[in-house]
Amino acid sequence: MGKKVSFIRGVLNACDDAIRYHFQILRIMGTREGNDSYTKEQKEFAIRSIGLSGVRATVRLLQIPRRTLQRWCREYGVCIKRCPDWVYRWVEMRRNNLYKSN
Repeated sequence: MGKKVSFIRGVLNACDDAIRYHFQILRIMGTREGNDSYTKEQKEFAIRSIGLSGVRATVRLLQIPRRTLQRWCREYGVCIKRCPDWVYRWVEMRRNNLYKSN
């Protein structure tokens, strides 16, 4: 079992590294607005990532400050939920399964 877990973690880490690398490439290829440290493309990439995995996961994945990400969301008019939609569905499913088994 230990080998499977370490293999899965390795794959996930490789995926995270690839996403982080893509985010950094956008810095080189993108266009900066004024004195910004991040390019417009990086901001848009991060905003799309929030929709998929939430703010905290995006912060960990892209290694950028949470407040920066929240500021970008305000800039782009993105409403931030506490959790992504799939979490609410998962919780509902878990509740239903727990009540059925009792």
